[in-house]
Amino acid sequence: MALTKNFSKCKKLHALRAEFAWKNHQNDPQTIDIFIGTKLHSDVGWFAWGVNPGKIPQMVGTRALIGIKHPNGSLTINTYKVTGGTKLGCRLLPSEIDVKVRHMSPLYLDQNGYFAISATLVLPLAYNVSRLNHVWQVGYAVAGTVPKMHQRTLQNFASTATIDLTSARGRSVSRVGIHRRDMRMIHGILNILGWGTLLPIGVIIARYFNRYPLPSKRWFAFHVFCQTTGYMLGTAGWGIGLWLGSTSTNYHFPTHRLLAIFIFTFTTVQVLALRFRPIKLDEYRTYWNMYHHFLGYGLLAVIITNIFQGIKILKPDNSWKWAYTGLLGLLASTALAFEISTWIKFIRRDKSGKETKTQSLPSQGSGETPLRTQAK
Repeated sequence: MALTKNFSKCKKLHALRAEFAWKNHQNDPQTIDIFIGTKLHSDVGWFAWGVNPGKIPQMVGTRALIGIKHPNGSLTINTYKVTGGTKLGCRLLPSEIDVKVRHMSPLYLDQNGYFAISATLVLPLAYNVSRLNHVWQVGYAVAGTVPKMHQRTLQNFASTATIDLTSARGRSVSRVGIHRRDMRMIHGILNILGWGTLLPIGVIIARYFNRYPLPSKRWFAFHVFCQTTGYMLGTAGWGIGLWLGSTSTNYHFPTHRLLAIFIFTFTTVQVLALRFRPIKLDEYRTYWNMYHHFLGYGLLAVIITNIFQGIKILKPDNSWKWAYTGLLGLLASTALAFEISTWIKFIRRDKSGKETKTQSLPSQGSGETPLRTQAK
């Protein structure tokens, strides 16, 4: 049915890589044709789309169409009403809803695993098509006509929006969800720039521009600049992350949170070291240097791990992961080149020192008397 219709409006949704197309009936604005789908990453699963007459877009209260792909390859579709009991774990069974649905059908494309549902809906007046709360979801476990619990990822819990179906592009009406998504992106960008980029650059400067291979009188100033700027950006991103976590009711990421607290705590210790480090002649300076270096290297490992953890949580397209992987590769290649250059210079200097020392020794059997002996 859906492939024979022309949909005048379409939109890529922000979660689960879903695509939504619709067409308003000219003679009845409350009647709409819809087509929505996404890629199903399993031979068995379900895909759902629904509308909610409440004040906010949420799962509870949604009148949904759910298409199911069964283990034998067959497809079914039914209407469901999602209640508070569903959220508590009660089975979600097919039921009548207060939205008149016609021509509903599922569609599955074997060549790419694309799963979609389509239908014609006649919405009651309680549903405002210029401010329609809609919800979509995907899951990978079914029992007959009963869809099982979906994954508990950020993408799954963020798959809601308020949309204006009368606009050409289906503009989002509510700014609440958009604001949270923007803050997540800002959180990730600040942490990648601060913790994940400037701090490693500061470490490279401290190691390779102090003595070997490119000594610079200003290495410490550049090191401090990178570390303090990275610390400020990372702290801002960390603060946004705490706010996102504290205002979240549906999802929590304890590992990501604990690693972030660890990073903030010990980077604070490292930054304070700029003020409280022992002077060069202090007998404890050697031990302080060892602690400062090893803690810094350890923090870099934790930071990189947590950044990839955050990218995994956000689940953007793979460009984020590959971009940061490329950045790490560039930093690692730079450090490796400096390290090789350092060892080459060190070996040459050590070899030159040994040759100079050998040449300064008196030749055996020459009859020469050392100067100090002659002085006697």
